[in-house]
Amino acid sequence: MEKTLFEKIADREIPADIVYEDDLCLCFRDISPEAPTHLLLVPKKPIPRIGAAQSEDAAVLGHMMTRISDIAKTEGILESGFRVVINNGPHGGETVPHMHIHLLGGRQLLWPPG
Repeated sequence: MEKTLFEKIADREIPADIVYEDDLCLCFRDISPEAPTHLLLVPKKPIPRIGAAQSEDAAVLGHMMTRISDIAKTEGILESGFRVVINNGPHGGETVPHMHIHLLGGRQLLWPPG
């Protein structure tokens, strides 16, 4: 099966502005940002979408959620606030079939999001 875009980024086959990496996940700047800070946090293990996550994915997903505040602090948006978004399926706005968390901040974000 062909690698996803995010697997290619994790394998350094496609360049990205990486801001965080550990054994389980990778975080990089979105190439089409919707806010001054727009990062994508992806598991290195390919999970097609959050709706396809299995019980064995709980540890990596929990790990990723606990890294968000550290990344937000490093990016200078922890205190002012940020938004975390996970898209699932076509109506949810999913465009890459590899589960990822959007971390957006650096400006006032509106609600509802659209």
